[in-house]
Amino acid sequence: MITGIGIVSPIGIGVDAFWDSLAAQRSGIGYSRLFPGVAAPDQVGGEVREFTDEAARKVYLKDHRKNIKAMCREIQLGVASAMLALQHSALDLEAINHERLGVEFGANLMFSAPDMLNEACMACVDPGDHTFHMERWSEQGLPRMEPLWLLRYLPNMPACHISIAADARGPSNSLTLDDASANSVIGEACRVLLRDAADAIITGCTGTTLHPIKTLHLALWHDLAATPPEPERRCRPFDRDRSGRVVAEGACSFLLERRQSAEARGARIWGRVLGTGSSTVADRSGKPNYRKALAQAMRAALQDAKVSPGDVGHVNAHGLGTQEVDAAEAQALLEVFGEDWGRRIPVTAIKSYLGNSGAGSGTLEIAASLVSLAQGVIPATLNYETPDPACPLNVVARQPRPTSNKVFLKVNVTRAGQAAAVVIEAA
Repeated sequence: MITGIGIVSPIGIGVDAFWDSLAAQRSGIGYSRLFPGVAAPDQVGGEVREFTDEAARKVYLKDHRKNIKAMCREIQLGVASAMLALQHSALDLEAINHERLGVEFGANLMFSAPDMLNEACMACVDPGDHTFHMERWSEQGLPRMEPLWLLRYLPNMPACHISIAADARGPSNSLTLDDASANSVIGEACRVLLRDAADAIITGCTGTTLHPIKTLHLALWHDLAATPPEPERRCRPFDRDRSGRVVAEGACSFLLERRQSAEARGARIWGRVLGTGSSTVADRSGKPNYRKALAQAMRAALQDAKVSPGDVGHVNAHGLGTQEVDAAEAQALLEVFGEDWGRRIPVTAIKSYLGNSGAGSGTLEIAASLVSLAQGVIPATLNYETPDPACPLNVVARQPRPTSNKVFLKVNVTRAGQAAAVVIEAA
């Protein structure tokens, strides 16, 4: 059971602000203010502008500000989202058995900013021929590194800090599966609960592609949207004129509980996880097959949930906004849901509001369906204007669509062809 939602996103922090933006169809994508000079076209991205250093210290992490120096921004976003989820769940931390509270958290690989390495690296460079000498590193480079440098960038550290903050002494695990992290970590958390190893699990993901190094990688792969000129219109999932992904940051956490525990304390239930599935498909050279990976992950999730394709009310798509991946996802949906229902089932793509934050995207997108279904609607996709024959889908566009069907399927896939899906029934 999902009993708490903590959101740190480009369209708002907290459930209410997040829903207000979805309802108003307000994009969080714009010109970057927090990351000047980032390699994205026109410095466009989805940043959490409210989450400044001062706000982190005084508001979102005020009870944990002594540990902020050991957290990079990604970790801070993740810990803040977990604290918001606990607060939203109204779980009384004084009344629970902390041996039965666990943490399962997902993240990207984390990279430090180049300027953190400059002094140490330059100490190993020959000033004459500008050659870097690795043999000098231990004596001349390493001593110039910040002592806490490594701890700030380990992808298992969100789970560590969350466990400390919540005094969670139950099962703990970290997954680094990029865009597929969210659905995978939810599946892992559910299995912990099903084997009765915990009563409650704090689960979620944090991630960013809005970063000096990560954004540069995407730029070199020619994967970033450069048109149209308006930033808020740049992420266009499934639209014929889509031109690439938009970089972003964000985090979202859930409190998952066993039904007995949730009902015993009278918790509000936002949704129930019915099943999960995953798949990776690539050839011997490593080239991914997105269609097969997505289709197999979705089939596995539906089978695990014991839900037929016709019982699913909508699909919360990966919807990256690139020509290749969106077309592959559309074909996978037709393969799984059939040529008839596959063309009629409502599909929404939340990256059109947020951009792509890597590991952080999946949980934020799940939250979008949960808070929207609580209002009886499927959230609309922004910027879907011209249907693409390669993506013959029923994309929810222009306005949120009323629905009484609370079951939805969420799917995501990584650049390497690792896909994961989850089937959820909203309350």
